[in-house]
Amino acid sequence: MGRVTTRVPRVRIDSARGSATARPDSVIVEEPLEIRVNGGSITTTMRTPGDDFDLALGHLLTEGLLTNTEVIAGMMHCLDEDASGSPTFNVVDVALKKEAQLVGEVRRRTSAMTSACGVCGSESIADVATRSRFELAHDPIHLPAQVALELPSALRAQQPAFDRTGGSHAAGLALADGELLAVREDVGRHNAVDKVVGAVARERPLPLSGTVLVVSARASFEILQKAAMVGIPVVVVVGAPTSLAVDLATQLGMTLLAMTRPPTVNVFGRTDRVGTPAPRH
Repeated sequence: MGRVTTRVPRVRIDSARGSATARPDSVIVEEPLEIRVNGGSITTTMRTPGDDFDLALGHLLTEGLLTNTEVIAGMMHCLDEDASGSPTFNVVDVALKKEAQLVGEVRRRTSAMTSACGVCGSESIADVATRSRFELAHDPIHLPAQVALELPSALRAQQPAFDRTGGSHAAGLALADGELLAVREDVGRHNAVDKVVGAVARERPLPLSGTVLVVSARASFEILQKAAMVGIPVVVVVGAPTSLAVDLATQLGMTLLAMTRPPTVNVFGRTDRVGTPAPRH
């Protein structure tokens, strides 16, 4: 299995002191991962090695290409090699059970993605609403405001790759009482989301109702879309939301908490799910 971090030479320039210091530095690893289903290529994404099976499974679920994990017979790394002949573990093949097949359109997703790419196969809110099988507005989850405010810190406490490099994103899936079910890191925030969805989906059937997705990033359309595709009703992010992310949360009945920086947080969409005092206008 590939390394999560690696050491590289670097020179640090201090303009205030007029000095330059050479020493090794730790950086996050970014390598391609090709995801195949029954031997056929689905996509290639740039990711941080590790939790590749979680990433592959989560990607297929958040893309809407699979609707449950019961159709999977197994997953394996293919024996691809680098120029020196060493195995890279950069190809994962997902085997489906007999008679099982992918749902949705693979054609639009069979392309290379960067680590910043989200759900590249959807083009509008209407498309997400049509493809998502879950009624997110009906989820009865109630999230205390204090729990929401503490979730980013709880996520940050489980980011060893970020501690070493400062170069990774993290995503966690939590319950409404703040218990983190799983946390995953990756150079790409969308990959981190796919990894944590895949990890939890191994143990819990879809939809992932009653859960909260926590991401160390801004709230983009793609992050909200991935959550919607697997039935996650609440998303908490540390950064700002985009207009399309707010529109998606509002139209699908999701709750979006952004700029989560104690003691304040901004709530969009189904704001009634968050236990707060009555707002002053």
